[in-house]
Amino acid sequence: MFKKILIANRGEVAVRISRACSELGIASVAVFPADDSTSLHVRRADASVELPGRGAAAYLDMAAVVAAAVAAGCDAIHPGYGFLSENATFARLCADSGVTFIGPSPGTLDLFGDKGAARRLAMRIGVPVARGTEGATSLVAAAQFVAELPPGTAAMVKAVSGGGGRGMRIVEGAADLADAYARAASEAKASFAADALYLEELIRPARHVEVQILGDRTGAVIHLFERECSLQRRHQKLVEIAPAPGLDPELRETILAAAVALARAADTVTLCTFEFLVEPHSNRFVFMEANPRLQVEHTVTEEVMGVDLVQTQIRLAAGATLAELGMTQDSVGRPRGMAVELRINMEQVGTDGSAVPTGGTLRAFDPPTGAGIRVETFGYPGYRTSTNFDSLLAKVIAFVPSGRLEDALQRAYRALCEFRIEGVETNLGFLQNLITRPEVTAGNFDTGFVAAHAAELAVKQPHILFHAPTGEPMSAHAAAAVSGPDGTIAVLSPMSGRVVSIDVAEGEAVTAGAALAVVEA
Repeated sequence: MFKKILIANRGEVAVRISRACSELGIASVAVFPADDSTSLHVRRADASVELPGRGAAAYLDMAAVVAAAVAAGCDAIHPGYGFLSENATFARLCADSGVTFIGPSPGTLDLFGDKGAARRLAMRIGVPVARGTEGATSLVAAAQFVAELPPGTAAMVKAVSGGGGRGMRIVEGAADLADAYARAASEAKASFAADALYLEELIRPARHVEVQILGDRTGAVIHLFERECSLQRRHQKLVEIAPAPGLDPELRETILAAAVALARAADTVTLCTFEFLVEPHSNRFVFMEANPRLQVEHTVTEEVMGVDLVQTQIRLAAGATLAELGMTQDSVGRPRGMAVELRINMEQVGTDGSAVPTGGTLRAFDPPTGAGIRVETFGYPGYRTSTNFDSLLAKVIAFVPSGRLEDALQRAYRALCEFRIEGVETNLGFLQNLITRPEVTAGNFDTGFVAAHAAELAVKQPHILFHAPTGEPMSAHAAAAVSGPDGTIAVLSPMSGRVVSIDVAEGEAVTAGAALAVVEA
């Protein structure tokens, strides 16, 4: 087992990895640039090393990160997700420096870092893919591909490298192509330092279903079932669910088998996620891409499968086999209950549902607690956030043993209502509106749902619990500061378990006890 791990990341994932190291008896080392020195991951680690530079660029400085690991006496580096987590050059640099990269081999990273190569692998072993161009394509070849699509069929321009929804644009027809191609190339260049693009037929409507895979150095591979990731905005996931609600059982087994076959063909070691698009009414599915790293949404799989994925990833990277960990496909069992994850982003949501990253000082930061609620975050009261980094502030994970989506979303909604965040604008209200939509609670949604209802979801609703102590008066003006401009207060009824909104006239004082009396009446 490793003795000391450098965490080449920041934010909530770095805190998550640090905690896993503590539970395994492994020392953790954080890295940070000067403008990120107050982030919680720095305080949480056993030691820390300052990186040269500022902002995200500092975390992308491969030589500096490896040098920090060597200087600190680390025998492994955990890249988390984003930044250098899928960079084959970085993995090779780690190996050349005698430090273990906690992730797949450079060869596997090369394979899945080239979406054209990944598509060819899928086709070779019989896993279906969407119609598309063969690898990187020029604008001229892209125009020919679009022209040959059946009438009414749209295309998607995608970056060959990278992931996370960046470097992607929809092309409804030939007139859209040039602009979409230029924008996708520019975003890919900025995000992945590579602007190569390819095109695929756009499958819509579609559900986004992904499969969590574990693999070891003997070639053994198992899956931990699937996650539903269809609730997304501009290809960025907002809500993830495990297991996927209402998925046809036979289709589920076919998709799981396809993911395992892909993992074996690619010699996958440690963690990898295989992503698929599913046509809701035909059960047709196609392979989309692979992410050979820890996923943001790994938490929901952990909740329903009872497996610590970060600890398992570390053990597998250290040379343990799945058999030694007592993990076979039969022994891991099937999902128990249902879990949902909600991404709390620091952003200003416009009336059209668009979002602009925000920053500021967290004057108040009080995460929810209670049965079945888990929060992953790096926020704390007094922390000054920065728009120089990703906007993700926290993840709220709700688990229910019943296995009912409606129950999981109700618990998640209660948690969002309890989450007190002041000083920074977030998408809390947007998420509350989203997960209480009847279509969502019924599991009737696809990847286009958020876009289709964005303006409705962006309507500000004061879904925040009454935070004052039971006997302490709170004026409507003060209530508006924590809930909404109209002075409405949301109150959680301890008798019914429901969250109910009440109106308070301007200037009127009200106590939490009085508010509850109104609700219970």
